[in-house]
Amino acid sequence: MKTLLLLRHAKSSWAEPSRVDHDRELNRRGEKAAPFMGRFLREHDLVPDLIWCSTAARAVQTLGLLGRDFAGHADVIYSEDLYMASERTLLECLHHTHDEAKRVMIIGHNPGIENFAKELYRDGDEDARAMMERKYPTCALAHFEFDVENWADSQFEAGRLMGFTKVKDLQAAKIGAD
Repeated sequence: MKTLLLLRHAKSSWAEPSRVDHDRELNRRGEKAAPFMGRFLREHDLVPDLIWCSTAARAVQTLGLLGRDFAGHADVIYSEDLYMASERTLLECLHHTHDEAKRVMIIGHNPGIENFAKELYRDGDEDARAMMERKYPTCALAHFEFDVENWADSQFEAGRLMGFTKVKDLQAAKIGAD
């Protein structure tokens, strides 16, 4: 059994319109959101063994703000190919993942991450699927499981959606708990 976590980068800034898109950094909202997602992943025992991360500044920052567990525990592969990658490119990255990694995260961008998640879906949490299909906001996470031993065997329409988590919901639950 393999676990795949698809994380869209946190909210980025448009404060400098002349800045090249690849170099755009997170805005204040994004800087606050990523640690919430990191906490969620730790609390649900979903810290990955390996992370594929886009080289875009906002994706790298998102990874850095998830927490030190992620930098110290997981192997990280930074790939320029993930910047604005199509679902086919994302699947190819997954196929190149070493099989010792049981839990893999990809940090990327829309529309690729959203389309990839939709293409992977075979069955699973219908409510999560409906929520994911309505909108895949920044710093949202789709959690899939695959009944394979080798990442190269993962295919479209073969994933079981275990959940879809939005930071907005995590923040609302925290505020409600205080």
